[in-house]
Amino acid sequence: MYNVLTLNKIAPIGTDRLGSNYSYGNEVENPDAILVRSAAMHDMEFADNLLAIARAGAGTNNIPKDKCTEKGIVVFNTPGANANAVKELVLAGLLLSSRKIVEGIEWEKTTLKGNGDAVGKMVEKGKSQFVGPELRGKTLGVIGLGAIGILVANAAAALGMQVIGYDPFMSVPNALRLDPSIKLMKNNEEVMTNCDYLTIHVPLTPDTKDLVDADMMAKMKDGVRILNFSRDGLVNSTAVLEALKSGKVAKYVTDFGTDDILGEENVICLPHLGASTPESEENCAVMACDQVKEYLENGNIVNSVNYPAISLPRNTNDTRFCVMHKNVPELLKKVLSELNGNIENMLSKSRGEYAYTILDVAGADKADAEKIAAVDGVVRVRVI
Repeated sequence: MYNVLTLNKIAPIGTDRLGSNYSYGNEVENPDAILVRSAAMHDMEFADNLLAIARAGAGTNNIPKDKCTEKGIVVFNTPGANANAVKELVLAGLLLSSRKIVEGIEWEKTTLKGNGDAVGKMVEKGKSQFVGPELRGKTLGVIGLGAIGILVANAAAALGMQVIGYDPFMSVPNALRLDPSIKLMKNNEEVMTNCDYLTIHVPLTPDTKDLVDADMMAKMKDGVRILNFSRDGLVNSTAVLEALKSGKVAKYVTDFGTDDILGEENVICLPHLGASTPESEENCAVMACDQVKEYLENGNIVNSVNYPAISLPRNTNDTRFCVMHKNVPELLKKVLSELNGNIENMLSKSRGEYAYTILDVAGADKADAEKIAAVDGVVRVRVI
């Protein structure tokens, strides 16, 4: 029996897939795995038996990944599961940034209400203050062409926009999914200095924090419209407010409202609605639960953010050893020397300073695991 703790509400369509060999819920004790959406985990203490944490979403800033890696806890996310939901909201953001829709709605609610038959004439007289440009023919810059960025880029191209983009980690499969009209640039700056609209779809890391700062905005086109539906911190809020006041930036639309930008002119803040659709929540729940189940039962890793992707078909007649260890020379050789049985199948992959090895062994038992765990540099050993 496996115990799975849910820190947030996880759609039943996901947890139902775990099966009868699982106990799950928000009061489960001594969990083998944790399912989480937005709950902050940095101050949590993890028991030694915790094996995995799955984030039902793409970002994992709420999870202490370094701590998990050191303890041999695999952290999963669900890339692409909420991509369509975010794409649709970004398209809405593009329209909101251009057509002064929010301002027009507020004007009608606060100024026109109560004027009876005069409302129609007031509308015709006052609507010119809400004029905004069309998207067709304008240039959209897309920073980050992953699961979400590609969908946004392709949808914008279908709307008649000229689309340019950059992603230093562009994969061949992703490149093949791009609309042929989309032009790939050499770096972020080349995108940001040549677009009328900018949308950002990268994770928040020390390298991407303040990706759009005062210096970068100064190089951008006058009247550029900036959208941030990825993570707070990618756009420097102080700099964007100054750029809005000067007219350098025409509009800032973000899914991450902070106190300093709420209510400011030409800023539209949404309450983190990117993945807030029933379809997205179900997709994330299914993917997260499937990944946890596959790891707990077979040791295979799919969509981890701290350990390598690795999958080895299972021969149920053999004992499977799952070894997490430092990625250093000769260590794996020492691990193999501790096995008494015959190795039928093996796969080992590394990610940065750590590696993960799956060994299917005939004639081995749990006593071998204790010897492997004693090898200097081994983080964790599981026997399945």
